[in-house]
Parts: sequence; structure tokens; C-alpha cells
Amino acid sequence: MRAHLERISCGLALCALLAALAAGQAGRRPAPAGAGPVTRDKAVQLNVVAARESGSDSPVTSKDLALYDGGMEQQVQSFAYDPTPARIVLLVDNSLSLRADVEKLQQATREFAYEIYEGDQVTVIGYDKNAEIIVDWTDDAKVIEKGLPAFRKQGDPLLFDALSAVIDEAMRPFSGSTRKRAVVLVADGLDRGSKTNFDAVLAELQRQDITVYALQIPDRTGGALRRDRPKPTKVIQQLVEGTGGLVLSVEEPREAAKAVCDELRKRRYVLGYQPSNVPTYETRRLLIVPNEGVTVRHKLKQPSGQ
Repeated sequence: MRAHLERISCGLALCALLAALAAGQAGRRPAPAGAGPVTRDKAVQLNVVAARESGSDSPVTSKDLALYDGGMEQQVQSFAYDPTPARIVLLVDNSLSLRADVEKLQQATREFAYEIYEGDQVTVIGYDKNAEIIVDWTDDAKVIEKGLPAFRKQGDPLLFDALSAVIDEAMRPFSGSTRKRAVVLVADGLDRGSKTNFDAVLAELQRQDITVYALQIPDRTGGALRRDRPKPTKVIQQLVEGTGGLVLSVEEPREAAKAVCDELRKRRYVLGYQPSNVPTYETRRLLIVPNEGVTVRHKLKQPSGQ
């Protein structure tokens, strides 16, 4: 059975019901077998982090970049700065063998309480064998501080199950109203026993265009090979690079929190285009090529059906 978020405060039933309703409305019909390249009628919106290397506040425009979808250059119809508030999930590894003490986990979480911008909201979720809501959606630093003693270290880390639960129950309800959704993972990337497949989790993050940032904790396995799933460091790398996020230092939590919150508020854009001459039945590679002096990040793949 797929993991679900568990509350250590009241109100779980209502949250789960709303999430289930939202998830049930989010299905997509698959493309017919054998469908070939087509020109899509439906516009696609893509979250992009963009900035000028000079540090200038001058906005990046559509003239500063070229977009390729499935190897085919696309016409960028719109490229606009996104000033809207963010929804940020702080997903924190609570497992027993993690190479970080509870105080470090608390500190990494606490800093976000004081760096978010007006309108932003944060929820804190701890996971080991289960994913539990430590602090529900809030912008109140005192509420976040009050929840921090609930962190603990026990059990094995079921990271992929926790990510799946976060997508379905914490993020999907906002899919129609909030484009700016991010997961900040405080972990080393180890998964031990999840029933959820890693590739499926990454694909769903890309499908919903949810950005993953990581405050990376040293790998407790020492880089040991794993037979049935990727190494922890590889998990972090693929989650972050695949969704257009960043890896940051858990040893400098204040700087990390500021970097994430500043980026979400000051350097996020929405790119709009209509996919042309691309296959709808397979996952496609996305590539944005910026002009010299401009940097961009974005999810690397467009799942089939989009």
C-alpha cells in the first residue's frame, strides 16, 4: 500500500479527503497506441529559474532564450516573471541511522520560518517508515518553532513512499491554483524499503512541475553499491537536476533557506508554448538554451501526454 501522510495534530481526515478528491480529478487519458508526432492545440506552461550572470535586476525576456522540446525547436509564446507566493514542503529524514542529529534537523527547518516571503506558506513533514505532518501549512514562524520538538530519529527511511505521499496529499490539491510548488529535502537520499518506484516518483514530480531542492546530509552508506535502487547521492542528484532545483549545504542552513526563498520569489518565470511536431506518447527531453550572460534551470523532461 502506498504510504500516506499521517498527522500528529488533528484534522487528518479532512486533509486526506481533499487530497483524494484532487487526485481523482487529475487523471489524463493516454494517447492512442501508435500515435505519431502532432502539433498540439493545448498550450503548455513551464516553470523556469532565470537570471543574469552579472547580477543585474534587468528581467530576462523571451528574446534571451531558445526552447527545444523532444529535439524540436519551439516558438516561445510568452515568458513572464512570476511574483506569486510559493508553497514549500520541508521533507525531513527522521530515520535512526541518519548522519545528522535532531538539533541539526531542527535548525535546517527553523531557518525557513524566517526567510519565506509574504504570502509564502510552509508545511513540515518528517519521515522514517511513515511520513508525518509535523507542522501544517503556515506562514507563522512561532507555529513552526513549536512543532520542531516532534522531530525524532527512529526506523528506516522510506523516502520514495514519503515523496509519493507529499505529491498526492500535500501538493496536488494546489495544482490548479499555485504553479510555484517546491519540496525542500533535508536528507542524504537513502531509501530502504519503499514500495514506490523511484523513476515513477521523479516522473510525477516532472509531470506536475514541482521543484526539488536539497539540503544534503552526508551519505550514511559511504557510497556503497545498491542492487535494486540508485545510490543515495544519485537519488539527490536526479531529483534536483530533473526538476530544476539546487543542492545546498545543510551545514549552512540560513544561507540555504535564503537562497531557496529568494530564488522562488525573485527569479522564477513561466514560459508558455504550444508543442509542435512532438510525440505525445513518450517522455520528451526539454532544453532551454540561453543567450550568453543568462543562466536558466528547469525540469529536464516532459512526461508523455503533455
